[in-house]
Amino acid sequence: MSQVKESILASETLLSNVWTHLTHIQPVSGKGAVLRDADNKEYLDFTSGIGVINTGHCHPRVVRAIQEQADQLIFGQMNCVIPPTTIKMAEKLNEITPDHIDRFFFSNSGSEATEAAVKLAKSATGRSNIIVFQGSFHGRTHLSMAMTTSKTVFRHKYQPLPSGIFVTPFPYAYYFGWDEATTIEFCKKQLDLVLTGQTAPDETAAIIIEPVIGEGGYVPAPAGFLHHLRKVCDEHGILLIIDEVQSGFGRTGKFFCFEHSNVKPDIIVMAKGLGSGFPVSAIASTSEIMDKWTPGTHGGTYGGGSALAGAAACETIDVIREEKLLENCVERGKQLKEGLKVIQRKYPVIGDVRGMGLMVATEFTNVDGTPNSEVPAQVIRTCVDQGLLLLNCGSYKNVVRWIPPLVVTEEQIEQGVKIFESALKNRFTL
Repeated sequence: MSQVKESILASETLLSNVWTHLTHIQPVSGKGAVLRDADNKEYLDFTSGIGVINTGHCHPRVVRAIQEQADQLIFGQMNCVIPPTTIKMAEKLNEITPDHIDRFFFSNSGSEATEAAVKLAKSATGRSNIIVFQGSFHGRTHLSMAMTTSKTVFRHKYQPLPSGIFVTPFPYAYYFGWDEATTIEFCKKQLDLVLTGQTAPDETAAIIIEPVIGEGGYVPAPAGFLHHLRKVCDEHGILLIIDEVQSGFGRTGKFFCFEHSNVKPDIIVMAKGLGSGFPVSAIASTSEIMDKWTPGTHGGTYGGGSALAGAAACETIDVIREEKLLENCVERGKQLKEGLKVIQRKYPVIGDVRGMGLMVATEFTNVDGTPNSEVPAQVIRTCVDQGLLLLNCGSYKNVVRWIPPLVVTEEQIEQGVKIFESALKNRFTL
């Protein structure tokens, strides 16, 4: 074992064991879709830091923007001053969000943004309850944890959690074993049952949904179901919150996934891909809704105050637009799904290949249709050994999710798919 690796293992004893680790790699540099460790071994990073590095590791334009900003202003606390980069970030977001969205609030993480969205919804409606979907992931802070239903591990031993959270089925057709139309009708009826039997419309502040459910299995919500949610919310004065934390900033081939269905959200939650690695999140809404948020009832020391995060976010948006990363996402996503479907035909243990853009899933199931979590765990480990970083998801951990940076090349997708197939061959004999 090299002295570098011995030092790495020794230093890990200083870290809390609450973190789980896909690998024990300590990268010293990154460029685009590639990470390098101290031994100069390269890894194709198809995790993007769980959807954070959409512009790739250390995009030169983002790096330059951060460097230039660091020489001018690092931080300006929002209750004391207003950093110009925060104004610019709001202007950039205003350009890429729907016309009815014209007000923004900034914080540091997806969980914080979720909490802010719920507080805004409660303040604007005067109502107390929130409806979430089975399989959702909205964060790890106490309220957002109560809203998270994808895995028990996220809530384990933290009960009791905040009340006023009600759960309804997500239209996950593959899991139910139905066609999409049947699944949508079932979920419509179940939502109506929740509003009839658990939380009355006049005490329901918001319905929050991920347009592609993330930790729950990378399942796109059908456009017809999103439009039904919009109709229900309009009928009852409920706010529709779209959680774009993982699906936003080009991940599905559009800046925001809800654009595929042309549904109009009341509040948008965003984080991850916004800052290309800098901690920054936001919620966006209308002036009418934001004006009902009483000044001083929400805030935070760092939210909106980091000029570095603001500079990174502004340049991230410009890079996505000017370097045609949305177009690349669509093309490479199509290539990825086609390659995975070829593999699926050889290995029936892959029950489903689905996704939008570069937010793609391969779901593993047994012959009887039950979830298979053993094979994806083995395949992921083998892929890591062969230089490809992938993650699992799904309530049963039986889904491999593909999240390469939007700058990924045709050759890198081809390489990643080959490594994945090699890992399957290592597990199965055809």
